[in-house]
Order: sequence, then C-alpha cells, then structure tokens
Amino acid sequence: MITFQLNLFGSGSVYLDILQFLFIAVPWIVLLFWGQRLQVSVTLGQVSRNLTRLKMLRDKSKQVLVSYVAPKTATDSNTTSRLDDFLEYFTIPPVSMDPVGVVKRFDSIITTQDKRIKKEVEDLLPNTDRVGRSVAEQMVGIASALNQIFKIVRHYYFLGKKGSNYYLLAQLQMIMPMLLKQAEALVNAMPTLEMGQPLGDGIGPMAVALLMKDRDKVEIGTETVMAESEYKGRKLIFLKAQGPEGNVGEVDDALIKIASDQHKDISAIIMIDAALKLEGEKTGEVSEGVGAAIGGYGIEKFKIEQLAFEKKVPVYAVVVKESIVEAIGAMRKEIAESVKTVQESVFRIIEERVPENGKVVVVGVGNTLGVAQ
Repeated sequence: MITFQLNLFGSGSVYLDILQFLFIAVPWIVLLFWGQRLQVSVTLGQVSRNLTRLKMLRDKSKQVLVSYVAPKTATDSNTTSRLDDFLEYFTIPPVSMDPVGVVKRFDSIITTQDKRIKKEVEDLLPNTDRVGRSVAEQMVGIASALNQIFKIVRHYYFLGKKGSNYYLLAQLQMIMPMLLKQAEALVNAMPTLEMGQPLGDGIGPMAVALLMKDRDKVEIGTETVMAESEYKGRKLIFLKAQGPEGNVGEVDDALIKIASDQHKDISAIIMIDAALKLEGEKTGEVSEGVGAAIGGYGIEKFKIEQLAFEKKVPVYAVVVKESIVEAIGAMRKEIAESVKTVQESVFRIIEERVPENGKVVVVGVGNTLGVAQ
C-alpha cells in the first residue's frame, strides 16, 4: 500500500510538471508566431466599431441638414443629391514652395470658396432671410467637415487592414476617442444653429456688441459693422461681424480700412476672442496677452500683424478660455458671465496703455450667430 501511494504521488508530480510547462509555454508560442495577428485583429475590431460610430454621426449631420433645408427650398426634388454633391466640394491650397505672396493667393482661394458656398446656399434657399441662410451655411460646413473626417479615417482603416499594419491601426485607435468627441460636439451643435442661439465662440462679438450698444453703427466692410465711442479722453472704435446671422465677418480688412482712412493715427488694437483652454483650466476664465487673437487659416492674423508692424501699433489680446466642445456648442453660463470681466480688462488696458487723446480699435472676434449689435 505504501509503494502504491509513492508511485501514484510520483507520477502525479510528472503530470503536474507537464501541465505547468504547457500552461507557460503554449501562450508564449502563440504570442511568438501569432501575436501580431492577434493585436491587429483586436485593434481592427475597436477601430471598426469607432468608425461605425463616426459614420452614424456623419449620416446624422446630413439628415439634420436635409431636414432644415428641404422645407425651405423651391420645388426641387433633387435637394438631397445636390447637398451630397455640395459636401464633396474641396479646396486646393496654393503652392508654398515659393512663400512670397502665398498669403494673398490663399486669401483669394478662400474668398472664392466662401462666395461659392454662399451662392449655392442662396440658390437652394432663395426665399429665406439672411439669418436662415447663414444657419444653412454653418450646417453645410459641419456636415462637410464630418464627411471629410469619416473618409480620411476610413482610408487609413482600409490601408491598415489590407496590410495588417498594426502600427497604423494603433495610431488610429489612439486618436479615435478625440475625433469622436469632436464629431459628437459638431453634431450636437446643429440644433443650436437651427435655433439661432449664440455659440461659445461668440463671446468676442457679444462683449463688443454690449460696448457698442445704443451707438450709431455703420457697415465698414463685408458683413462687418463699426461704432465709435469715447472713454476717459480716448477715442474708441468698435468692430464686430454683423449679427445676428452666423458669420465671422472680415474684421481684418475692416481694420486695415479704418487704419488707412479716417483713423490713421490709431494708438492700439485690442482683440477679444475665445481661446482653447488647457485641461485643468476653468471654463470662462479670462486672460490677457499680446498679439492678434484670431483663428482661421492664418490669413486674417497675417494681415493684422502686418498692419501693426507697419503702423508700429501694439496689439493686445483678451481671451476667454473654453474647450473645443464648448466653443462650437451653445454658449454656457460661465462663458456668458465672463463678459463683465472681459470689459474690465479692456478698459484697464486702455487706461494703462493708451495715452489720452489716443485712439484704440476694439475688435470682437468670433461667430456672431444670435448676437446683434
């Protein structure tokens, strides 16, 4: 009986060793020969699900656009197909091998693009007012942006899938959460546009609109208005895009016109705009700085910087911190309440940096949807 137990114990120990070896060795063998394939398969599944979500958001933006435009069009049964063709429009940037004059060429191309969009929307909505057409233009921009994002992500997804390129798929996997967050914010902004509510990006025009309230306004440029005032012996010139339709105006050209015509002796430029906050910063926080606070392709920024350099005029900036989601969505309470702080900063800069009898141009930069003057 004792011998039987010893043999049984010994043989069991061998089986245990074999099982332990297989438990450790088999996964290593599988990972060694098929590890990358497993990684590619798992990553493909995650990217594919995110791509499906992105496609749903793209399609939803198209549906919202069609539902807004279709009831307002003339008797045209091809509205959907026309909008689909419109979303495929593209803009080829100018060659930059020779940088001399590239900004002027870029400006010409972007101006042509904007005019074409406005003309297409006007043809689709001939009986709609300016506010309604501007909303449609904003919606077209959102739907077009989502369409391009989806097509680019799909392109790299198929490239990674065909070549089993794990590193390409891994990069897509890492950026997809950020892309989805921005895409969802764009789609969620469309109802806000439809209702004509102010956007987070409209804090600059809102601050200037309150400053030019009850003042005589004149149209100084394309979709841009101006008003004049005085503050403690200083001449104030206010600039903003014309509201309440959704546009950003041409404050750069208007500023150049002002500085080249009736107010050649300006002493300073103050720009108010929204700025992307860093993680951890509070929404609605106001900061002061120097430089041209304006986004876009860089054309407007270049023109303002060139003007300031030629005129030897300092450019000051007052910005309101907000995230990209907050900038393209309905204006939050924290952002709207920052107007008072913004105005206090502007007047402090005027008192400290602008001499008496001097002139200062205060520019409200941003989308002026829902913000009149």
